Amino acid sequence: MAKQKLSVQARIAKKIRDKKFAMTPDRRKKKAENQRIRRQAIKEGRDLRGLDYDHEDGHFESVKRNRGNDGNGTKKESKK
Repeated sequence: MAKQKLSVQARIAKKIRDKKFAMTPDRRKKKAENQRIRRQAIKEGRDLRGLDYDHEDGHFESVKRNRGNDGNGTKKESKK
């Protein structure tokens, strides 16, 4: 996948926005949950290369499917 073509100013603004979003309580909770579940699955001998944990469905699925909201796109996801 190609990188976004952004100006230096836009790249800095995006980095700040992304960091702020990643540090929200909900995102931190999901990150910690994902780390616990992934570590446990690896201990059990599962091969998780190319897989993401889907918090909505409660299991690992391909990165493409998870980040694409199971084929529905991200615009239709509910807003909390």
